[in-house]
Amino acid sequence: MANTQKTLRLTFVTTLGSTFTLTLPAPRADLTAAEAEAAMDLIISKNMFVTTGGELIGKKDIKITDSTTTDLYDPPIY
Repeated sequence: MANTQKTLRLTFVTTLGSTFTLTLPAPRADLTAAEAEAAMDLIISKNMFVTTGGELIGKKDIKITDSTTTDLYDPPIY
């Protein structure tokens, strides 16, 4: 059985030059780039996350990905 899932990936730049990705399941079908950017701006301005790479200081990427998982085997129940 195949299962398809959408994921929103928000990728930020940190103060130490690394990246931090926030992955959110099942984004709205009508989500716009402007809405995603506004959410990222809010996360950065409120300093909501501090990572091992430092504070989030900029936006790097926004993606919605589709993933399909096909289960080929279900073990028998004993």
